[in-house]
Amino acid sequence: MVRSLLVIPLLAAALGGLWLARGALQRWRDLRAAETYELAGDRWPMLLRAGGAMVCGVCVTGLTLLTALGAFGGLGRGDRQPDRPEPVADTAGEGSAAGAAVRQQAAPPAATESAAAAATPAGTAAATSAPAVASRFDSVGHPGGGELLQSAVLGPDGRPRNVRVWLPPQYAKEPNARFPVVVMHAAAPRKTADAEVPDVFEGIGSALQTGKSRPFILVAPEAPNGTAHPCELVAAAPAAVADDAALRTTIAASFRTLPPGPASWGALGVEGGAPCAAAAGLARPDLYGAAAAVSGRYDAAALTQTGAEAPTGSAAKLLLAAAKADSAGLDAARKLQASLKAGPGPAAKADVRISDNVQDFTPDRERLRLVRQAAQFLAEALAKSS
Repeated sequence: MVRSLLVIPLLAAALGGLWLARGALQRWRDLRAAETYELAGDRWPMLLRAGGAMVCGVCVTGLTLLTALGAFGGLGRGDRQPDRPEPVADTAGEGSAAGAAVRQQAAPPAATESAAAAATPAGTAAATSAPAVASRFDSVGHPGGGELLQSAVLGPDGRPRNVRVWLPPQYAKEPNARFPVVVMHAAAPRKTADAEVPDVFEGIGSALQTGKSRPFILVAPEAPNGTAHPCELVAAAPAAVADDAALRTTIAASFRTLPPGPASWGALGVEGGAPCAAAAGLARPDLYGAAAAVSGRYDAAALTQTGAEAPTGSAAKLLLAAAKADSAGLDAARKLQASLKAGPGPAAKADVRISDNVQDFTPDRERLRLVRQAAQFLAEALAKSS
């Protein structure tokens, strides 16, 4: 209201100043013309008008400053509605990429409760049955013929992290279809797997185009912080693989997916992320029906113990793929396969396949072909889109 009242005298002073300045200029011209003809003229009218114009100029300057101060909050506080609360700055995840993404969307209280319940084994069932949390996913590109989206989702520890979701081309072409989901694990903290393996979407898209794979949704959550190599930590203690109920609930609520469970959810890891995928598939075959690990290095003893402690009544399906020239990767895969076969309980029931036939001119092309094989294996192991 104060700014509105200041505008009226500001305009009046500006117009008055212009009128007086114009009059002073006209009087000055008359005096100059009189001096040319050696006539005497009265200077007071010109001086009065010039002085009035200067006073108006000072008023315009002062009123302009007052208006500007009001616009920046010095006087404009009277315009605020008393019942409107001040915005609260979000400090969750400050200084991290996840924190920046959370500023774009506020996590509902239900998401926090769901993640907190998922942190304990007793709360797992309650978190899974909690109401779905809808997140806003923004499009960030169209790799591999599909669409890549990003949002922030609470992790098992209750902290927000970036999650990227790749939708296959069939997602837009079949608006009534529901698709299986594959979770791709990252090897570096605070990064998503597609940042480490940028051609993963091209490999999956190529498998879809050639008919070697059925379509599925690829989800790439940000790896947790706290260690330089998260998958090495998981490989040493695979039983620590958490039930990521918040991720499953959010993805199921935001996209057309098949119901979460071993029939429709799988795990994928490439190179540094391969141990995470293998650990997820062996530790929770009741959550991930199949897992594909590409070009990885594994702690066979730790993974075998994890497979032995897996929930009863479920058998893991695992693909260990490496290029023909990757002798170290193939040796690690064969040792893990032999260790699981000789392991106790559910570990011995794991269906472990090894792919060793990929050979190409460059490591990048070999990785692309290995990703296509992994996509084909996961698509065959999981349910079809319906």
